[in-house]
Amino acid sequence: MNDTPKAIQELFHHLLMQRSGEERLKMGCEMFSTSRAIIRSSLADQGLSESEMAVQIFLRTYRSDFSPEVLAKIVERVRMYWENRCGC
Repeated sequence: MNDTPKAIQELFHHLLMQRSGEERLKMGCEMFSTSRAIIRSSLADQGLSESEMAVQIFLRTYRSDFSPEVLAKIVERVRMYWENRCGC
């Protein structure tokens, strides 16, 4: 859904493009970090291992970007990585 008037979208885009590339990159990185922190916080009381926390963060972030088959392969690799990394 997009209920923002076109004039406001254009103004926002214009203001954003006035920032340097470095500033825009920093803003994007900060937003991504904040979203991951929110996801981690929402999962904190579930008692997940680091391995399963990584899987859940990945799924909540990228679930709609991959087919179920590709998701399953990635999740398997994430679990393998964490098991080899820390024995979780």
